[in-house]
Amino acid sequence: MAFQVYQPLPFGITRIDTAMVHDELAACYLLEDDGECAIIETGTHNTVPIILSLLAEKGIDRRQVKYVIPTHVHLDHAGGVGGLMEALPEATLLIHPRGARHMIDPAKLKAGAMAVYGEKAFADIYGDVIPVPESRVRTMDDGDQAVVGGRTLQFIDTPGHARHHFCVHDPVSRGLFTGDTFGLSYPALTTPNGPFICPTTTPVQFDPPALKASIRKLLALSPQRIYLTHYGMVENPQPLGERLLTMVDDYVALAEAVAPTSDADAQEKALMAAMREYLFSCAREHGCEMSDEQLQAVLGLDIQLNSQGLAVWLQSRSH
Repeated sequence: MAFQVYQPLPFGITRIDTAMVHDELAACYLLEDDGECAIIETGTHNTVPIILSLLAEKGIDRRQVKYVIPTHVHLDHAGGVGGLMEALPEATLLIHPRGARHMIDPAKLKAGAMAVYGEKAFADIYGDVIPVPESRVRTMDDGDQAVVGGRTLQFIDTPGHARHHFCVHDPVSRGLFTGDTFGLSYPALTTPNGPFICPTTTPVQFDPPALKASIRKLLALSPQRIYLTHYGMVENPQPLGERLLTMVDDYVALAEAVAPTSDADAQEKALMAAMREYLFSCAREHGCEMSDEQLQAVLGLDIQLNSQGLAVWLQSRSH
């Protein structure tokens, strides 16, 4: 199927490609119900015009957007929050209690990303990160609810990928917006065996027991579909969740098998080689017939980020 920037899904939901780095890397979602809307995930500041164009295309007044809801404050999920809030005069930002301060004052988020990417690459990938007035921010604890039109969204605290992460349960679609908690599944790797799913261990708060507990918490809701940020809607999530639980254990074993060294660069290179071998092998077992070069193009960024996150986790255990 040809790539679509906007993909209409059932239950009043539209998948939006955030245009970050390349097509089908990161998504956000417009949810509409009875004249009110929520935007779940925002992509980067560069995504804001894409979201606003969709609202205009659908004839939605910007004042109809009631909530902006990033699952956590990593910039591929929340980088566009400030710019979007400026454009949506009636919207309230719903955010995890641990993430609120970073949206009100994003200086640390910006500095951290610039340290990793450099100023030019930061500007290319993320654009900017704009503060949100505290008066427009509402924190959502585990079990809290928010009403959009005729549906009630439920918020679920899901640490493991990050401590400032929640997922959003939509009982109408029997779906969950899972950010990074339920891993990632790129359409390019889907085979007749279904979606290829794997966990993401982006720095710096990977916590294996907490992540597994969060995945089990989501599966206990018996969802029929998952709205992934990376990438798109997947259905029949129960076996996918079981697969994720196994792979979290595999990631831990892979990291522990890398010989301890005080040389951080050497450790990261060893982790990347092991992660690449593991994920390529899993993809091939799943029926992916891509070359190494093609798999690297799809999974290369995640191999790097997963390895960095595992390196931080190993260091945190040794302290």
